[in-house]
Amino acid sequence: MANTTAATGLTPEQWDSKFFKQYIQGNAFSRYMGSSENNIIQVKEDLTKKRGDALHFALVNRLVGAGVSGSSTLVGNEEEMKSRSHKLTVDQVRNAVVVPDFEEQKSSIALRDAAKSVLMDWAMEETRDRIIAELLSINGVAYGTASEAQKDAWLVDNADRVLFGAAKANNASNDHSAALLQIDNTADKLTSGALSLMKRIATSANPKIRPVRLDGDKRFYIAFAGPQTFRDLKTDTTITQAQREVSIVMQNNKLFDGGDVHWDGIIVHEVDDITPIAGVGAGGIDVSPVYLCGAQALGVGYAKRWQTTTDVTDYGDKNGVGIRAWYDVDKMTFGSGSADTDDLKDHGVVTGYFAAVADS
Repeated sequence: MANTTAATGLTPEQWDSKFFKQYIQGNAFSRYMGSSENNIIQVKEDLTKKRGDALHFALVNRLVGAGVSGSSTLVGNEEEMKSRSHKLTVDQVRNAVVVPDFEEQKSSIALRDAAKSVLMDWAMEETRDRIIAELLSINGVAYGTASEAQKDAWLVDNADRVLFGAAKANNASNDHSAALLQIDNTADKLTSGALSLMKRIATSANPKIRPVRLDGDKRFYIAFAGPQTFRDLKTDTTITQAQREVSIVMQNNKLFDGGDVHWDGIIVHEVDDITPIAGVGAGGIDVSPVYLCGAQALGVGYAKRWQTTTDVTDYGDKNGVGIRAWYDVDKMTFGSGSADTDDLKDHGVVTGYFAAVADS
């Protein structure tokens, strides 16, 4: 007698594993996510193998001392290796849909398949929204709910990695709202010059913001821009002239690859869901953030990967399928003061604010 067994590809565990893989691949930020310290968004799954709701990202600062030379004594002249930590606390995130009565006739695996697309879209959008919100956050506080005092304190600690418009001088004595008012719709659009300035800010910040390695030893920063600022960048005369002067088709494609703009060691990626901050610029214009990111700009921690669940209620009349994960997203911040978490700095991000006037 031969026993009938379920195909391994149809078991819930296999389905959830496939779901998570597709979720990662389909996420708008997926190309920048990985477990390495070289990734823009570093992913940790330590808690999937042990109990707990928090994990720590570590930073070991580079050595900056001169060392000793010749026959000088090294004993007693060693340099302190400073380290910092960032604590990320995970939480449960979930959603569900009710499958119509007709779907009740199908197997539990079919029920999962029936809701697969909408649940996957929701999970990807949920992660995307968290990443965008974290990039704009003020030391873990949502930008929209942060007080002016909190924004000013953040700016004091991050003044070496924040740019208002086209000039560093627009920072009005670390007064966040006053600095935004310096941004106008003539001089302070996102341009190639502003991008290059943001790159110089990244390389001169203390501590420096590390570029990521792509295609072997090539080093790049990744900038995320909303539709309005990306629009202005594409019409910048320096960018358009560079496009015209690239005579080789292959190189021309690289300059505007898949909608991205490559400039001065920076890959600028348009993110549709980065929205302007309404009415905070000169004359009440909208201003939009642009994030130039290096390695470990954000962290994602998982205690449980995305997985599906089912539920039957109302005497079998209501069949539901849900999805859940235990995870969270943080912008990586490390202390720059005497204690571990004193005077927090955005570790891998230069935040720029630029004019973002709507299309007329």
